[in-house]
Amino acid sequence: MKFLKTLTFSVLWLLVSLTSATLLAVAGAALYFAPGLPDVRQLEDFELQTPLRIYTRDGKLIGEFGEERRMPVEFDEIPRGLVQALLAAEDASYFDHHGVAPKGLARAAFELLESGGDIQSGGSTITMQVARNYLLTLDRTYIRKVREILLSLEMEQILDKQDIFELYVNKIFLGHRAYGIAAAAEVYYDRPLDELTLAQQAMIAGLPKAPSAFNPLANAERALIRRNWILIRMRDLGYIDQATYQEAVQEPVTARRHITQAEVNADYVAEMARQFAVDRFKDKAYTGGYRITTTLDSELQPMAREALANGLIAYDTRHGWRGPEETDIPRSLAEAQERTERRGLEEELSESPEVMETARQAAERSQISVEGIDGDVSNWLQVLERTPQLGPLQPAVVIESEGREMRVLTTGQQIVTLDWEGLDWARPYRSPRSRGASPDNAAQIAESGALVRILQQEDGSWRLSQQPDAEGSLVVMEPQTGAILALQAGFDFDASKFNRAIQARRQAGSIFKPFVYLAGLDSGEVNPATVINDAPVVMQDGSGEMWRPNNSSGDFLGPTRLRVGLARSRNLVTIRLLQSLGLSNTLEFLETFGFNPERLPNGLSLALGSASLTPLEMTQAYATLANGGFRVQPWFIQRVARGEQPTILEEADPMVACRDCAPGQETTRIDGKTYRVAPRVADPAAVYILRDMLREVVENGTARGALALERSDIVGKTGTTNDQRDAWFAGFNMDLATTVWVGKDDNSPTAEYGSQAALPIWVDFMGRALEGRPERLPERPDAVVERRVDPDSGRLLSESQGGGISEIFRADHLPSQQPRRVEEEIEQESGSQGTGSYEAIF
Repeated sequence: MKFLKTLTFSVLWLLVSLTSATLLAVAGAALYFAPGLPDVRQLEDFELQTPLRIYTRDGKLIGEFGEERRMPVEFDEIPRGLVQALLAAEDASYFDHHGVAPKGLARAAFELLESGGDIQSGGSTITMQVARNYLLTLDRTYIRKVREILLSLEMEQILDKQDIFELYVNKIFLGHRAYGIAAAAEVYYDRPLDELTLAQQAMIAGLPKAPSAFNPLANAERALIRRNWILIRMRDLGYIDQATYQEAVQEPVTARRHITQAEVNADYVAEMARQFAVDRFKDKAYTGGYRITTTLDSELQPMAREALANGLIAYDTRHGWRGPEETDIPRSLAEAQERTERRGLEEELSESPEVMETARQAAERSQISVEGIDGDVSNWLQVLERTPQLGPLQPAVVIESEGREMRVLTTGQQIVTLDWEGLDWARPYRSPRSRGASPDNAAQIAESGALVRILQQEDGSWRLSQQPDAEGSLVVMEPQTGAILALQAGFDFDASKFNRAIQARRQAGSIFKPFVYLAGLDSGEVNPATVINDAPVVMQDGSGEMWRPNNSSGDFLGPTRLRVGLARSRNLVTIRLLQSLGLSNTLEFLETFGFNPERLPNGLSLALGSASLTPLEMTQAYATLANGGFRVQPWFIQRVARGEQPTILEEADPMVACRDCAPGQETTRIDGKTYRVAPRVADPAAVYILRDMLREVVENGTARGALALERSDIVGKTGTTNDQRDAWFAGFNMDLATTVWVGKDDNSPTAEYGSQAALPIWVDFMGRALEGRPERLPERPDAVVERRVDPDSGRLLSESQGGGISEIFRADHLPSQQPRRVEEEIEQESGSQGTGSYEAIF
């Protein structure tokens, strides 16, 4: 009995001594290490590295940039099962300890003594992992461990458990660029946290320990073992019952790698926003959690992308088949390897026979048979895997071409049959203006082993296609504000990242003519009934050479009213109009209107659109026509914010058009917000008259294709440049100003007019964009009046005179009623001479 008392006393004394020693050690460590410890309070406002995200104006994702894919969440947003899975995997006593788990520390101490200075398992609680991940280095030494313990104890005094848990789940790396549990749910399962099954939650909970070793994409078997162990722990800890455990443990591994998918495909605008962010925020752009909201309309942007792609494919189809992208592709990896060896490339591709043998074995193991195809097609599938889809065009390998039918293999091991209706367009391409004879059978188009493109049509059938040889741009602007609502700057961003909407300076051609006409209308020197001679003219350019501009049709109409001259896009009428206005006066007006004077030629070729301008610049100019003459500026960044609970850093303050504002009025209120009023740069009566003349282009001129929309509120102008290099159509109603450009990046001919290549794209887009929207026509200004004129002379008819045609005029600039000898006056005009460097632009 005495012995037991003595033993009990000794044990108690030993425990007291050990506890005292531990407390003294902790106190000593604290005194020794405290001066060099990081400040734990910085975690209260710690900013995680979060990628840059770009959105449409209604919050749809269009782009994400940054190495770390992260989606921070709050504790209340984490499913209860995932919290329990993480506790079971990492720290079951997390909500009971004060930052340090004695058992774990004892294990770490034992390993420290055994290894002589290195920590192996670590014995880290979740709090200690947060201290290490946020405040310390990742080296495994006892000094770091002591610092980790001290920081964890201090952290638990400052932050509550839920805050620490949030820091943990949002920081941890979980493989494949996923940082944090929400990002992992998207990467592996393409769904938000609250839609994960229990088995999927357990799979994610198994990743923090070893993101590579337990990754379901890299090692599904090992990941499954880890997941099931966590489920057992959850059952044993009482988090789930036996039935729930049995159901979850039977679930197969469903993880797949999911790349961030944009909700709206607008890569060109996303790249514009990325460049803006880098210019503004430098290196922090990709990590600072910036959220840029653009002005893009999530409904209009897909329409713009599809209309441009469809139009370019249609253009390409009209000009012939240029052949497969690749021919005679080996079916199997083994066959591809044999061909490589026969070409004598073994030494270039490997340094030893052992490497070559390994490659052969890998090829044999990779044999893939597809139902419906005899033999191994593993190499074909690899080729398809590495060949990206471009726009709506899918890659395919020809299996066989027999008679008037072609069978092809697509990505996903699908076999598609192309009938003759999907093949017979493929006459060989010879030049932009020439094609070969129609094919007689499918083998003349492409044979087995050829890589081609196919396109699914609206009725579900497939047809042969190819990446278009021409490129294009479609820009849509809101006339009242200048906001860019849609922008597609090429057939496909993956095929070419060159932004033709803002970087491609191309000759504007005849879509520039309306602004020369507006200069005359604004000055009051001409009106729609003014007659100008459409006749040959010869001028001397600055080099002494003679310039002989022509109309695109090659003919001449003689005395022509301006309304007809614009509708039919008569070059000679526009040149003589510019002569009569004076080049310097017109350039001054165009500069005020918004055109960069440095980009405008100082010569009469200006009348024909020889200025090199971007599609965005032309859209801005037409937006000014659409809003009644207010010079709005194009813009696409609506808001810049930061953080998941966004703090707004910048917000757009555009100048807007205000038709009802009094002259000199500087601000206006729209939907409760005050905006600055854009400067008026053209007389509203002149703009109204020009718009009416542009309607004539649609009804009786070069843009009659737009009548297919069956709307009276749309107007526009076609444009084609020298040698048919550029095809344009620009047009608008009161809601949308849209410009389409089609051309080739090397400036070679398209061999089509604007009415052929660009107008159908514009009609396709505007038809869908305006569907269901009521027609809107601008009110006629009080200063505009309607009168009857003589169609030959353009002079007013008196009330006593019959006949004539109706025309609109500015009330203070009515034409004369005096008789006119048109032929004599035109003859005098024809004697005018011009100087400068000229080029005929249709």
